[in-house]
Amino acid sequence: MFTGIVTAKGCICAISGEGVRRFEIDAPYEPDGIALGASIAHAGACLTVVEKRRTTDGCRFAVEVSPETLRLTTLGKWKVGDPVNLERALAMGEELGGHLVTGHVDGVGEVVDRREEGEWLILSVRPPSDLNRFIARKGSITVDGVSLTVNTVTRDTFDLMIIPHTAEVTTLGALQIGAHVNLEVDLMARYAARLSEFSPA
Repeated sequence: MFTGIVTAKGCICAISGEGVRRFEIDAPYEPDGIALGASIAHAGACLTVVEKRRTTDGCRFAVEVSPETLRLTTLGKWKVGDPVNLERALAMGEELGGHLVTGHVDGVGEVVDRREEGEWLILSVRPPSDLNRFIARKGSITVDGVSLTVNTVTRDTFDLMIIPHTAEVTTLGALQIGAHVNLEVDLMARYAARLSEFSPA
């Protein structure tokens, strides 16, 4: 499990493989604190560390991604040099700063508008139509691994207000119109929608 609070911004430094894609990522993490087999969320997608080594600025670790994950997330479009939001798995007893996040991407959304109001960045995102019913005003959503509060909702889109700190320390500040983002809807909203299907008429 994760919280949607990004703990580092990594960089894709190598890509290899065809069916199963292997990514190597530079990150400022202490390598001794990352076990082989550890789960790390990458732009919201939970991946397993299969190799690691120390670098001058932290560590370089490798993950392997299945064809299905490449198809259903933005990971299949990653290029060498791309930045990526990273979050270590939540340990029991740690502060839950965002909301409960599984690291399982529900769909890919598209940024359809970007504007600034003072120091705030406002992004409008169009989600896949089957996710609309899980997105509510003032509810939580994970966008590229970042826990955010939905500001407003329309028939086809939702708006996010990004504070300057979040824009700076994550990849969200660089998003432009037309960019695609990984979305994970709030777990509570998903269960509430599922329960409503069994409510008495």
